[in-house]
Amino acid sequence: MERKINQFLLKWKTDLIRKPLLIIGTRQVGKTYTALDFGKNNYKYVAYFNTDHNTILKDLFKKERSITRLAEALSIISEVPIVKNDTLIIFDNVTDEEIIKGIKLFGYDKNDYHVIAITSSRDSLLKFRGEEFQYKIMTEMDYEEFLWAIGEKEVAEKIRYAYDNHRSCSVHTKALDYFYEYLITGGLPEVVDAYATKKHYGYLDSIKERVFDINKSELLNSKNLIDIERGIEVMESIPKQLEKENKKFQYGVLGYGRRAKEYENSINYLVTNQLVYRSYKIRVAKSPLSSCRELDSFKLYLPDDGLLSMRYNLTKDRLKVDDDVKQALYENHIAHTLVEAGYSLYYYQSEGKAEVNFVIQNRMGKIIPIELATKQGSKVKSLSVFMKKYIVTDAYRITENNFSTKKNVRYLPIYAIFCLNEQLY
Repeated sequence: MERKINQFLLKWKTDLIRKPLLIIGTRQVGKTYTALDFGKNNYKYVAYFNTDHNTILKDLFKKERSITRLAEALSIISEVPIVKNDTLIIFDNVTDEEIIKGIKLFGYDKNDYHVIAITSSRDSLLKFRGEEFQYKIMTEMDYEEFLWAIGEKEVAEKIRYAYDNHRSCSVHTKALDYFYEYLITGGLPEVVDAYATKKHYGYLDSIKERVFDINKSELLNSKNLIDIERGIEVMESIPKQLEKENKKFQYGVLGYGRRAKEYENSINYLVTNQLVYRSYKIRVAKSPLSSCRELDSFKLYLPDDGLLSMRYNLTKDRLKVDDDVKQALYENHIAHTLVEAGYSLYYYQSEGKAEVNFVIQNRMGKIIPIELATKQGSKVKSLSVFMKKYIVTDAYRITENNFSTKKNVRYLPIYAIFCLNEQLY
């Protein structure tokens, strides 16, 4: 399947100051498949190593510090010629410190070995810090990639055209209908592939349930039984948290008498490892937004819409009529799409209870409010108050309607959130 990361990989391959590349992301987002497919299509040889509990590799990297001899040994182990510029070397499931030190050797000086390391552990990222690596975070497929996968690239192109040219979308109804399918299916490559080959929803849910269990099992790496149990409680509570009118994370949803201090470590672990995404409350909006956040007030989101819809036992027909669930899914979709585009998440709530669902800041420091509305006329006042108070020149309001612009507010259909990646610059 075509993924957006492929363009990044092509640039990395031809980079004159190329370093070993670390691809990091949660399990089942397609990291290994993408790296292998990239190697198959762009290199003469691919040498793949699963480093999980691989004592041979660990011993090799512990003893050998010569790049030339390492390449020779890796060629023998993999039974694949390791030729400069012609072989892609892939190290998968990288967490061991000795193996990490060995991979670092390929990044100290300019050389012609092309190396990709893959990990799902954010803890491993700390060990990779330094000038010896380049980094790329990989996430689930967004709606645009979903359209590519199901053979509707033309729909994706027309959405982009409408956004870029401030026009209405000529395939709005079709795009919205496919978006409903995406919300239920989600962006996990295995699930999308099953959907594209016309598997029934029961089969898709069985895959999603397995992935949700895999994500929960990632908590085992925290090595603290209490934190593991509490982390699972937090993940399981997110559907209920988002279905509330006030979507702020509330410990009371977890059970009577639950306190923030008891769950702090678990939530931080989940956020650090991208098992959930966190949006902090701000009462004022000034640059940098990170200085305005209230650490004890936040919302949590799941990184995949399909995992959330599964917890609601959602069907397409129910999605169209259940406003509470629809609002939860729409807000979750906006959240993870913005994170995947590179934004940090914040939401605004004033003393007067005016609320803007999302406030982001691009790399130029520009503050941009994003308001979600599913009912005609709702929350327009909050967005207007925010724009007037902070002299904001650009804002977005997300609806189910077609593209339009009113004064300084661009109205985007919910399916077009992926277009906002361009606002980063």
